[in-house]
Amino acid sequence: MLAPKQNLPADQRRLLKLYKAIDGPGRESLLAFAEFLLQRTELEPKPPEPLPEPIPIARPERESVVAAIKRLSKTYHMLDRSTLFTETSSLMTAHIMQGRPAPEVIDELQTLFETHYRKNYLGT
Repeated sequence: MLAPKQNLPADQRRLLKLYKAIDGPGRESLLAFAEFLLQRTELEPKPPEPLPEPIPIARPERESVVAAIKRLSKTYHMLDRSTLFTETSSLMTAHIMQGRPAPEVIDELQTLFETHYRKNYLGT
């Protein structure tokens, strides 16, 4: 039995009243019909999820590699960062430890993020 203070929407209160008013076999029929309706809605095709779109953020003329990673993470917000971590870290290390120029590394980062987006969301 429900606690008296529990607030339910009107349709749920009505359904409970009807359920309590019918006998055992009627209750079984009501439950069977509810299960049938649930299965029917589960079998109906669902509309496809909208494709997450990148949020274009202009690349500044002078940008650090760290700022580029932050910008690209915002642009490609739908990507799982953990899948990009190894490659992103390798490019960051090449910039810091090996002296690769920032614009070159940023170009590769942009390609990396775009490639992951295309692979995961566009199937290309």
